[in-house]
Amino acid sequence: MTNERLKADAAMLMDALNDQLAGIAELQKKRMQLVGTASVCDKRIHVTVNATGVLIDTRFADDIGDLTFDEIAAAMTEAVQAAAADVERKGRELTEPLLDRKARLPKLSELVEGVPELGTPAPLTPPAAAAPDGSVENSRPRSVVAEQDW
Repeated sequence: MTNERLKADAAMLMDALNDQLAGIAELQKKRMQLVGTASVCDKRIHVTVNATGVLIDTRFADDIGDLTFDEIAAAMTEAVQAAAADVERKGRELTEPLLDRKARLPKLSELVEGVPELGTPAPLTPPAAAAPDGSVENSRPRSVVAEQDW
């Protein structure tokens, strides 16, 4: 009886793992199609970044000439950073259902006595520079797992 229960639990866990892996693959496809956008300076500057935060489109309004070059440069930096934050937020929202489903799965240690836990948190990556001098002002550490531990 115990052996049959163990087999059934293992089969259920394998099915859940296969579902999770399929979900991750689908999620990765969807995530790579995400874009983030931002408009600044009363919508005079509008930018779009791809899923990795790379600037892929810039639009200037007809009255962009009312701004100085320094104002345009500062606004571009602000807009690209805001668009990158937008795409990062969308990516987190996309992964939430999969992470919730993962959290509901039984842990291997709950099924097999004595098996160690494998889900230790990954170390945080240091924040990327957010200013030209290499400072990390307005940055925060990101978990390596945040986008990959689905």
